[in-house]
Amino acid sequence: MTTDIGISEENRKSVANILSKILADEFVLLAKTKQAHWNVEGNDFYDKHKLFDEQAGQIAETIDSVAERIRTLGHLVPGTLKAFLELSHLTENAPAENDSQSFISELLSAHEAIINHIRSNINLFANDYEDLGTSDFITGLMQEHEKTAWILRAHLK
Repeated sequence: MTTDIGISEENRKSVANILSKILADEFVLLAKTKQAHWNVEGNDFYDKHKLFDEQAGQIAETIDSVAERIRTLGHLVPGTLKAFLELSHLTENAPAENDSQSFISELLSAHEAIINHIRSNINLFANDYEDLGTSDFITGLMQEHEKTAWILRAHLK
């Protein structure tokens, strides 16, 4: 069955491909955040353990939303670790230390990379691909990452 939502198949495919990269970034970010949750050590362990767990839960919800947006456009969603690692702009780097400041710095860097990647696609989706829905969707996604980045940044002061 064809998907007739007012966006050409070519444009929907282009948008789905970019969204797949965003999905991969989110999945790698989830792994980084869970690593921080599981391995953080120090006198602030309990607070940061909880913080990272809450952030991981938010990222998991985001992953589902991005995947559902890809399906809404009529395309299949990548779902293997291999595919995510090939598509992601992020690396699996881990900090040298297991203290909260090292993990926060690593996660902040990842969130900022995602923010910049998303921001570069907002107008592309709206103007070039005529997909205002996805443009709006990723604008909201970017705002979520901006808020999380602000929270992480505040912990580094």
